[in-house]
Amino acid sequence: MAVWQGSSKRSKTGRRIRHAYNKRRFEIGREQHLSTFGPMKRKAIRTRGNNKKARLLTSNVAYVIDPATHKTTKTEIITVVENSANIHYVRRNIMNKGAIINTQLGKAKITSRPGQSGVINAILLLK
Repeated sequence: MAVWQGSSKRSKTGRRIRHAYNKRRFEIGREQHLSTFGPMKRKAIRTRGNNKKARLLTSNVAYVIDPATHKTTKTEIITVVENSANIHYVRRNIMNKGAIINTQLGKAKITSRPGQSGVINAILLLK
């Protein structure tokens, strides 16, 4: 089912707005895909203007930046520890921006948007 991202037929105060046009194709969005823990799987999506987005379906690696040394290391993800977006995402191992993951280097916070960039970038949390 499509997601409509156009403007509402109601104003802030609740009065009815009569638009001069109907729903348009460019106002349609896509359903959200939540990136999970598993072997690396990506899906290319065509966006407006024939641009591309890489949807990250599943991943078990992250690029973690150490803030002390400013070095980036490719490391394996062990599990999702905390997710402020939804507490139930932890049980399902869903990774989105702001989620805290446990890696081989330690706990790290995801800074990228895996569903839109196709990669998991994270910053190492200091102990």
